[in-house]
Amino acid sequence: MPDMDILSKGADRRTREIIIGKLLMDYGFVSRQTIGESRCSRPIDLLCIGSRRKQVLFAGAFHGMEWITTLVLLRFMDELCDAVLQGKSLCGVKVGAFLNRRGLAIVPCVNPDGVEIQLHGYESAGDYSDLVRRVSGGDTSHWQANAAGVDINHNFSADWEELRKAERENGIDSPAPTRYGGQFPESEPESRTLASYCRTGNITHALAFHSQGEEIYWNYGDYNDPEALKMARMLSYSSGYAISEPEGLACGGGFKDWFVGKFRRPAFTVEMGHGENPLPASDAEDIYRRLREMLVLAAVL
Repeated sequence: MPDMDILSKGADRRTREIIIGKLLMDYGFVSRQTIGESRCSRPIDLLCIGSRRKQVLFAGAFHGMEWITTLVLLRFMDELCDAVLQGKSLCGVKVGAFLNRRGLAIVPCVNPDGVEIQLHGYESAGDYSDLVRRVSGGDTSHWQANAAGVDINHNFSADWEELRKAERENGIDSPAPTRYGGQFPESEPESRTLASYCRTGNITHALAFHSQGEEIYWNYGDYNDPEALKMARMLSYSSGYAISEPEGLACGGGFKDWFVGKFRRPAFTVEMGHGENPLPASDAEDIYRRLREMLVLAAVL
């Protein structure tokens, strides 16, 4: 991984390119694919290791301020690949043998425009710069949405109508820095990209990474699969994160809920770290160390 001088700037596109480029150079068995583009035509990358027939999906940076999730996921990919290359165990697990049967797919940054906007200002929004400047008042330090002012994790088809009603009741009915669900589910290229990959790939279970709160969400609607609950408890035990349920405007519209409702398979939201978003890049290593065992278990369960 790059040194802190680079990481301290956050997980913007330049930093991601440096980290991913090194991963590809060091580990020839890692594949990189552009599975879609953002509103501003920034690539949405997919990194894969192991079998492509069955995969576990990890996805991060749904929100602009939550780019620390990208750093943690890429840190895990680096250590995972090193264990495979060296034939070593990771947290007591021979990960190479597992990955031959079921691979790992990582989307490090679902919302590349939102990350650039949060880190570098409304000028990063290209054709959407005027919109972002207007709805942010010129201050994008708390920007979560994509370049069109749509919250990607409110844009999936999971009780979307009910969520939009709740948004309106809270005065959110147009592009905003956060919590505006768009004109219809999957109206945004970022949400369509992730949903399309899930529809075409054989994803056994998925984890969506956010910050912050040190919590894990697992159920949705009437989905109360005992195996999914068992998995959630294992993830909770290994990380020390609490199993919780979202409230208010955090209910519905999200990727985890959509995946569970669509495929009736386990999916989890992991709220990593503790503090106020955006968490500093200097927190990434401590967060990773605490989640390391949980990430291994999530990949092989």
